[in-house]
Amino acid sequence: MRILALETSAKSVSAAVAEDGAILAYSFQNTGLTHSRTLLPMVDRMLENAELPLPSVDAFAVAAGPGSFTGLRIGVSALKGLAWAADKPCAGVSTLLAMAHNYRRIAPDDTLLVCAMDARRSQVYNALFTLRGGELVRLCDDRAVGLDELAGDLRNDPRQKIVLGDGAGLAHGYLTQNGVACALAPETLRWQNAAGVALAAQQAFARGEAVTAQELAISYLRVSQAERERNARLEREQLQNNLK
Repeated sequence: MRILALETSAKSVSAAVAEDGAILAYSFQNTGLTHSRTLLPMVDRMLENAELPLPSVDAFAVAAGPGSFTGLRIGVSALKGLAWAADKPCAGVSTLLAMAHNYRRIAPDDTLLVCAMDARRSQVYNALFTLRGGELVRLCDDRAVGLDELAGDLRNDPRQKIVLGDGAGLAHGYLTQNGVACALAPETLRWQNAAGVALAAQQAFARGEAVTAQELAISYLRVSQAERERNARLEREQLQNNLK
């Protein structure tokens, strides 16, 4: 199966094509330009340079969260459009699971992969994985967790710990300062990218987890800043009304 994958969950943007576990083409950009400007031109150039016409793609995949609310919406919307027009199946994969796939092929068994994205407010989006027989094993659901809670979860775990993701520096600094021994993944394997999305999606399709473009959804994990502010305003207004 040939899969076109997109990753727009944070500052960087990337696209990849994979077939049967091999990456055929890959493109990455981290210049600070908006994903709405860079994503589709990047996909077009990648496919053209690799001589992989879009109709040759069998399925589409995207990092569907957690991550930047705006970034996720851009990536998922773009993928929906591509898949809808081609009438091909989709897979929305966990950003954190895709990140773990970056390290899967080089980490020894029983390594603890600590995937972390900066969620602001002293929190990270996090999931924990280990390797058994070279395969990823998920140890917890994707979550938004405080750095203090993450340190508490890891403090008594004796396994070698590798921290990945755009929140890796933040998490690594806090963990090491609070008695949790861990190492940063190398820069080339640290950041979320579309190659990991494609590899995670291949397994999802093999498990029969394909969805239509209409069914593809985003997993935000928590409400946006705008929603939090709106809810706080409504609560204040309700309190004022109750006091009248």
